[in-house]
Amino acid sequence: MSYADRKVWFVTGASSGLGRAVVEHVLEQGDRVVATLRKPQDISDLVLKYPEEQLLVVKLDVVVPSEITAAFAKAIEKFTRVDVVYNNAGYASIGEVEGTPNDMARDMFEVNFWGSTNVAREAVRVFRDVNAPRGGRLLQVSSMVGIQPIVGLGFYSATKYAMEAISQALSSELHPSWNIKVTLLELGGFRTRALHAQGMPVAPAHPAYTAADSPAAISRQYFAKGDALELGGDANKAAREIYKIALDEDAGLRVPLGSDALEKLASQWESIRKDAEASAKYNTDFKYVA
Repeated sequence: MSYADRKVWFVTGASSGLGRAVVEHVLEQGDRVVATLRKPQDISDLVLKYPEEQLLVVKLDVVVPSEITAAFAKAIEKFTRVDVVYNNAGYASIGEVEGTPNDMARDMFEVNFWGSTNVAREAVRVFRDVNAPRGGRLLQVSSMVGIQPIVGLGFYSATKYAMEAISQALSSELHPSWNIKVTLLELGGFRTRALHAQGMPVAPAHPAYTAADSPAAISRQYFAKGDALELGGDANKAAREIYKIALDEDAGLRVPLGSDALEKLASQWESIRKDAEASAKYNTDFKYVA
């Protein structure tokens, strides 16, 4: 099989969850993949399964800018171009806004916002200045909590809100002649370890939020369920749709994935609409008079 005419995907956070699911699905379709992750040994089984002409595994910690540029350089050296970037690396932590230590929150912003933003900026540079012909697809992995926050995931939600803003700003800045398309994937809950308490840093409960009937305590109890979490989304099915989205020129800037994500979007729309209507009485006359 010749891979010369197959698309090249660059995937961050490829070790598990939706990152790994996307890598596996793309490989199954016959496309080429640059799978990046902090511990390459985590996907050693895929290295044995697929030829080096189709799969390149690169060590990458997205909080280190030099590793980002080096990873893209290795991708170009191996495959000469990058067509799709699935910007997926990230993690969540559990904790009340008042109780989450600053260092825990900042570490999450380093990965989820700065890491993903630096990957996005390098992706755009490669799409524009390296690819011949120019062009590429940037898939920004956001979340339904980037639409409407979830109790106990306030800072994680904030990282996704920030990613939404920077992605929309970036998309609006791109010249049409560059043939670069940005899509925000606003993911609902999928059955991966990403939202299990075992896989997330957990801040000590703030003493003011420990009452059994408090929203924060209920949220902690929910995420502590681990593998029993009631998340109906199948990561492999999500990967199938993500592959389709990458090929769909008509996909919008935002694509919610999952019925729960669609419900969050509808709920937030309604909340904003009500607030906007209620604020009309404050917006009757702001005309400046000299």
